[in-house]
Amino acid sequence: MKINLKPLDKLFSEFIRKRDKVCQKCGRSVGKLDAAHCFTRAKKSVKYDPDNACLLCWNPCHLYYDHHDTEKKEFFRKRLGKRAYDLLDYRAHRPAKIDIEAITLYLKNQIAKLEENQ
Repeated sequence: MKINLKPLDKLFSEFIRKRDKVCQKCGRSVGKLDAAHCFTRAKKSVKYDPDNACLLCWNPCHLYYDHHDTEKKEFFRKRLGKRAYDLLDYRAHRPAKIDIEAITLYLKNQIAKLEENQ
């Protein structure tokens, strides 16, 4: 299934790719690598939260976690640490308005910093 990505989605994906560089589960750096979300993209409050996503290779890592929610949550809990994961979980279950302009500005700034440090 092809997902129609909006400009902000593409920018967020670019940020995750530049930040993580390799699959955060297996270390693969070639092939199809995706920004994978811990809490679904439908959770607007954390859709563009850098803690809610990491780079995973499509097969096997992303596919596996998409079908094993408990293991995916545990992976993110270990990745973030208990406190950061609990805060992410709290934010994910709260309604929030998305400030597209502020998020866009933040992501562009973060991408520029990553590119500067390469």
